[in-house]
Amino acid sequence: MKRKLIAAVGVAGMMVGVAACGNGDDDKAKADAGPKEITVWVMDGSAPKAWIDEVNKEFSAKHPGVTVKVEEQKWTGIQEKVTTALSENNPPDVLELGNTQTAGYAVTGGLADLTKDRAALGADAWQKSMLASAEVDGKLYSAPWYAANRVVVYDKKAFAKAGVTPPTTRDEWIAGLEKLKAADPATQPIYLPGQSWYVLAGLIWDEGGDLAVKDGSKWKGGLGTPQAGAAMEFYKKLQSYSTAPKDKDEANPQQSTDIVPKGGVASWIGLGWEAGGAEKALKEAGKEADFGYFPIPGKTADKTSTVFLGGSNLAVAERSKNKELAKEWLALAAGKDQMTKYAAETKGALLPNQAAANFTPAAGSFAEAMGKAGVNGRITPVTAGWANVETEPNPIKEFMTKVLKGEDAAKAGAEADAEIAKRINK
Repeated sequence: MKRKLIAAVGVAGMMVGVAACGNGDDDKAKADAGPKEITVWVMDGSAPKAWIDEVNKEFSAKHPGVTVKVEEQKWTGIQEKVTTALSENNPPDVLELGNTQTAGYAVTGGLADLTKDRAALGADAWQKSMLASAEVDGKLYSAPWYAANRVVVYDKKAFAKAGVTPPTTRDEWIAGLEKLKAADPATQPIYLPGQSWYVLAGLIWDEGGDLAVKDGSKWKGGLGTPQAGAAMEFYKKLQSYSTAPKDKDEANPQQSTDIVPKGGVASWIGLGWEAGGAEKALKEAGKEADFGYFPIPGKTADKTSTVFLGGSNLAVAERSKNKELAKEWLALAAGKDQMTKYAAETKGALLPNQAAANFTPAAGSFAEAMGKAGVNGRITPVTAGWANVETEPNPIKEFMTKVLKGEDAAKAGAEADAEIAKRINK
């Protein structure tokens, strides 16, 4: 599946009006009234047709006469479209939301509270790392659906030439980059832009820190801490083996299609769709694409580095006229049987919401490396205000560039924290 998994976006500023349009008793009285049809919104590339047909077939067998209308949406402009839909009287009954968007829609009243439906939905089986994005203040507002995370993609030929094997610790990783540098000075041991902040987030979590933390009823940034400083120090060491710009991220230029296919890159950190895109671009250019994959190494061999889990949740609209039917469809789609089929249909390219549904990937595949790392996955702080933090200019990116260009990490972190606090508490 060659599509980008969603990163956090400016949801909070677009949610005005959703809370004011609460679902009254009159709406509840109309539940399941009228034509027996539920509408499901899924994003482009998320739901393979064979899988969605299977879900709907099983649902229809349990509910003869009920039609499931599936509408595929595009990521571009989806925040505004969802915000508008949730404030109207006839929203989609079930909808896919980016895992970092969910809190924004939940706190403004757009999503149905599913807390009492936890058992029926099978929530106890869901991966805890994914469940975090579906809950706000202890209440459940969605079901985690799928996730994906980054791994290290490497050129097998370059590694073999340098006598490097996939590392399992940070120290081994650095030693390998040194060997790669010595074996071929013209090749970057790793391509790592200065603003790949999702990678930095994992390193901060490894140190016991966070991008932002709750401070009483408010939030405060976490980049001015010793933990973030230590993480940034290691990131700076990694970045020293790259000639990538210190003031750009992995998408500017796009590392998988604009950088890697040109050659001269021994390794890089990316998502599955990026690895696939790079392979395609190399083959179209008449070049060999022989990649290997390994999880971002942790401090010790017994645990890989923590990684950011990007993905999607499935939620029920608060103003749905068919809320009970919507919940039943959601329980079916997010349950073990259908999630097992989903993982098989996507061939392990995405992590299902429960370990029991995991697809057994081929040895040495991207999916295998992603699965190993995914058990140590986390997401950004779960609060509606987080979306504001990622609005450009992103203070996390600016912090990284400042440190890479020589500014003291504590000073740059304090400056970033002031901006994060201002934005996240809006």
